[in-house]
Amino acid sequence: MCSWKKGKRILFCITGGIAAYKMPEVVHALVKEGNSVRVLLTKAAEKFVTPFLFATLTGEQVFREEDFLNDITGPSIPHISLAAWADLLVVAPCTANSLKIIARGESHVLLGALFLASPQRGLLFPSMNTHMWEHPQTFLSALECVKLGHKVVEPAEGPLACGTVGKGRMQDNSHVLEEIWRALSPVKDFVGKKVLVTAGPTWEYLDPVRFLSNPSSGRMGYALAREAWYRGAEVTLLSGPVCEGNPYGLRHISVVSAEEMRVQMQSLREEYDILFMAAAVGDYRFQEKLLHKIKRGNRDVLELSLVRNPDLLAEAGAQKKEDQVLVGFAAETEELFKNARQKLLEKKLDYIVANVVGGPESAFGSSRNSVTVIDGAGREYPFAGTKAFVATSILDLLASQRS
Repeated sequence: MCSWKKGKRILFCITGGIAAYKMPEVVHALVKEGNSVRVLLTKAAEKFVTPFLFATLTGEQVFREEDFLNDITGPSIPHISLAAWADLLVVAPCTANSLKIIARGESHVLLGALFLASPQRGLLFPSMNTHMWEHPQTFLSALECVKLGHKVVEPAEGPLACGTVGKGRMQDNSHVLEEIWRALSPVKDFVGKKVLVTAGPTWEYLDPVRFLSNPSSGRMGYALAREAWYRGAEVTLLSGPVCEGNPYGLRHISVVSAEEMRVQMQSLREEYDILFMAAAVGDYRFQEKLLHKIKRGNRDVLELSLVRNPDLLAEAGAQKKEDQVLVGFAAETEELFKNARQKLLEKKLDYIVANVVGGPESAFGSSRNSVTVIDGAGREYPFAGTKAFVATSILDLLASQRS
């Protein structure tokens, strides 16, 4: 985990929707990462969850509607003190009534008074019946909240507690967390930038059940895509077959072979400002792809012919525009820096990320990485840690050199 995800002060407001029962998991995840979380429960929310539950999870006082007017003197006034304390205001679930209260600046309840008193903009996760979400009044409330500077994350589609199916479902907890991380990201230096990331291995099939590949997990590319999105970029992730799920918030394109990745890159190459070529693209494919499984039979030796795949990194370097940035990766087993520097020059890269195959911080398979970034001037920048940390460090370097 990156250091910027720790030590934040998050005020988590829970209103009276059925999705309130999911929120303890989110609150626990935020606390587990080293953040201070205080919970505000509306009166309706207490029909679904209890103050004791959140006090136990957070180790903090839980603020309730009855606290609003209990003490109206000094620095302990709840809506004033909470507004001054929080780095981020989250409302999840956010009911139609809560949207209206925030949109209109109503201060007769603690939630509304808090938003009026806070210099922070809120992160709102509406959750309600489909017809309520689609009602013009709800649309106006959501629109007004956006005009006030709050972010309204549209609900998902699916089966609802009321028995209907449609839009209005609370976003998955993992999506709520991703939006919180993006809101808390300390820098937004990639806003307005379009970033294309390739990740994972490619599979080159011999027959319907066998293929030539490599052990790339895709974690480095996925970490780069995620961190760029946190920092405000519009991100496209072009991924070979991996076990990672589709990242929330990104445009995700799945491919299998090097040729499929090449076709997609050709269609996207005009669209990006920065390209991270983190995929481990196969150098060769089988000369012939068979329609049926090869039987073992009595053969002791099976001879197969391979042909060269297109060099996607070299093509990207040759086609790169002057205002585009191209970052390549070099995973080597020997002469790391010699090979990486040669690749940097030959393929017309702006940066190359060099790392070693093998060991606890290997290029492949590990959740950690140890790399050295080499820029066009030949300067070296070593980074080591989790792949999320390394991704953040690489983005910091690019931002500092192009500011």
